[in-house]
Amino acid sequence: MSLALALLLVVFVVLVLLDAPIAVALGLSSMFYLLIADAAPMIVVAQRAVAGINSFTLLAIPLFLLAGLLMVHGGLAPRIIALCSALIGRRTGGLAMVMIIACMMFGSLSGSGVADVVAIGTMMLPAMKDQGYAPGFSASALGCAGSLGTVIPPSIVLIVYGTATNSSIGQLFVAAILPGILLGLGLMLVAWWISRRNGWQGGEPFSWGELGRAAKGSILAMLAPIIIVGGIRLGIFTPTEAAGIGVAYALFIGVFVYRALSLSTLTRLLRETTEMTGVILLVIASASVFGWILAAEQVPQMAVNGITQATESATVALLMMMAVLLILGTFMESIAIILILAPVFLPILGHYGIDPVYFGILLTINLAIGANTPPLGIDLMAACRVGEIPLSASFKYLIPFLGVMVGVLLLLVLFPALITDLPGILF
Repeated sequence: MSLALALLLVVFVVLVLLDAPIAVALGLSSMFYLLIADAAPMIVVAQRAVAGINSFTLLAIPLFLLAGLLMVHGGLAPRIIALCSALIGRRTGGLAMVMIIACMMFGSLSGSGVADVVAIGTMMLPAMKDQGYAPGFSASALGCAGSLGTVIPPSIVLIVYGTATNSSIGQLFVAAILPGILLGLGLMLVAWWISRRNGWQGGEPFSWGELGRAAKGSILAMLAPIIIVGGIRLGIFTPTEAAGIGVAYALFIGVFVYRALSLSTLTRLLRETTEMTGVILLVIASASVFGWILAAEQVPQMAVNGITQATESATVALLMMMAVLLILGTFMESIAIILILAPVFLPILGHYGIDPVYFGILLTINLAIGANTPPLGIDLMAACRVGEIPLSASFKYLIPFLGVMVGVLLLLVLFPALITDLPGILF
């Protein structure tokens, strides 16, 4: 390892520990490297940053973000919660399970974990508090369930991964369906177990009539993921075009059917989308420069040599990479991890014959776990803010939820067919 590369990593780690924004940490450490190493003119920073975001596929990010906001404020999200509540009824842990199922369904509309947490949490946490659920339990369940938005298609994280590795985003979307369902079922099982010990119940008693009314009212909301994923699978449109279709659909339903979107609301949602997109693209641009430096310093080759010398087993190599991702996920932002490590891990996948689509699903699950693991834990932090409780209040209930997510991850490592079979059949 060269002195300049060592200094690059030291500066980056120090900035992260000082709680600098991840885009700033990536950008400043990259500029420091170029000044010390004198490997390229400083104009390379601008060139690589622009090249990193100059992608048609990345246009799907602001479009999916906008579609998610339109669906929340346009009346689709409340109807999803009503359907989930009618399905569960007054079961043990019913409200917690309603929240988890609602996060899964809304995750198929928004593509963002944080958006999932905020949208569902603002509606569910007050009701759970009124029913006697511990706020720490509710926040833990919400954070872990909301992070399924990074796994269940149309996931923004999968879009970034597919762009970084030249993998089929359509295949990634299809491959993520079954793992997303397994994660949701696992979280529901934990919620039921904890609720049973504490005597927490659901909402209104089950009624076939209420279920029928809720199902009828949510038909338009349920059509959205079918249109998006089905359209991509059938080759009707690309993921970016599907995102545009999602915006048009949500806008039409919110304005003309439910009449819940005003001009002032649309203006505010466009501003929020612009701000969120700016943050994401700044991370991508900075990470592109950082990744280019790692490639120039032959870090991918060093990683390949290190892992291949350690083991010849593809499963052991996968577990080693999963461990790295789990550790980094506790203090780094998901998109930055993908853009930094995807080029490093890609040669390793090729050496062991591991399908990049398969690995991409494992990676997103790792990032979902990291999004709920302190000290960063961005989804857990968002859930605690929505619930107006300190982060530490959730720790007591967090471990079982994270444990079942790690269990599903190990299951998928040991049985790859759970990920690969569905895209193999459909594609």
